[in-house]
Amino acid sequence: MRKNKKDLQLHDKDTGSSEVQIEQLTKKIEYLSKHLSKNKKDKHSSVGLLKTVNRRKKLLAYLKNKKIDSYKNVISKLNLRK
Repeated sequence: MRKNKKDLQLHDKDTGSSEVQIEQLTKKIEYLSKHLSKNKKDKHSSVGLLKTVNRRKKLLAYLKNKKIDSYKNVISKLNLRK
């Protein structure tokens, strides 16, 4: 199900663009969600999950305002609801 990072990279050495950051945050969110379903009392990971979700939300808002085509591409490739 996970796409390769190269799908969203703008060039070969791209590691910091908004698109790649959103993809990395999405992977982290999926991992933390799985972890929290098994460890319900892990409050530190819960806070980390909320911070990660909010960071991705801000990056998505930036993409939506600045690069709408890239925003639509990221949403479709990562299967995010918007």
